[in-house]
Amino acid sequence: MNQRLSNEITSVLSKAQIVKNLAREKFFGLFIFGLIKSRKVQFCEIAHYLNDEVKLVSNEIRIQDFFREVEIDYQQVAILLICLLPAKKKVCICIDRTEWDFGKTQFNILMIVVVFGDFQIPLYWELLDNNSGNSSAQARKDLLELCIKVLGKERIGYIVGDREFIGHSWVKYLKDKGILFVIRLPKHHLITLLDGSVLKIEQLDFCHNKALILKDCLVDGVVAHVWVKRLESGDFLFLLGTVNVEFMGQLYRKRWTIETVFQSFKEGGFDLESTHLQSILKLKKLIALVSIAYGLCRSLGIYYHQKVHNIKTKKHGYKAVSFVRKGIDLIRQHFRHSKTPDTVMEHTLIKLLRWLNLQIAHYHTLKIAG
Repeated sequence: MNQRLSNEITSVLSKAQIVKNLAREKFFGLFIFGLIKSRKVQFCEIAHYLNDEVKLVSNEIRIQDFFREVEIDYQQVAILLICLLPAKKKVCICIDRTEWDFGKTQFNILMIVVVFGDFQIPLYWELLDNNSGNSSAQARKDLLELCIKVLGKERIGYIVGDREFIGHSWVKYLKDKGILFVIRLPKHHLITLLDGSVLKIEQLDFCHNKALILKDCLVDGVVAHVWVKRLESGDFLFLLGTVNVEFMGQLYRKRWTIETVFQSFKEGGFDLESTHLQSILKLKKLIALVSIAYGLCRSLGIYYHQKVHNIKTKKHGYKAVSFVRKGIDLIRQHFRHSKTPDTVMEHTLIKLLRWLNLQIAHYHTLKIAG
């Protein structure tokens, strides 16, 4: 990495206070760009893109030392990621879980992603040590409390979750907090209507290809709205929420954005599933680094799409190339020609990093003033 870019990323990390001392901030920046350039999370691959003036094995040992010794402030990571979002805009919070097996080790990650338009940023994550089981209501509450702490409750438009994020304790917590939500329920959950009658969704009268709306029902011991639609497969899309019931189906679709984040973390971007790490603590650090790399690449891809060249949308409704992948490709292309670097791309990267630096400073100023 050239000196100008190195100085800018170090300045951002110093302002964010994710790690302590200058040497570790510099290494942090080198690792993030090494991650982007290699598109691999294996230490032996990233080592090729660190310090060219030392032996490859020395770079790999330095990476191992970092993951063994250095503590990361995950709240500061969240603040850095928040600063990639448009300031003060309300966001949707998506909560989901992903898992995969590596040999005899199983990884089970509970993650919260914040969404605003094209911006989809991972904010907090927790590794669950429960043999692929669902997250507990308390684990979700703890994670959401961290989000509220750095975002502020007033910025949370609503929260969306799939069928495994249910239960009286969780739903009541969201309602008592005054956080709007839309959650998909399994079809066996009973609905108590205002007149006291109790129904299964199979007993409801559906119009063809149209959702059935029921306001102020009792489900899981909580009063909320119900939105149900019979799918072509014969299954039901059964939603419970406190958002505007007319738009509940549309708002629930936001849940799929977290799947694109998982895809970019894995085979679509940084190949996270190929990690050899088996320590939960080390893997949590790696996810923090991947999240920052992902955030930078997505922001760069969106900037390119809006300011430089429009990325075409194909007939199926998706972009020809994702914003994250475009950002990765632009950075890799820039560093590929080290003797004749793309000065326009270097200027764009520096501009993005300086803007991020200002956003972090502004965030801390507002917190102090508040």
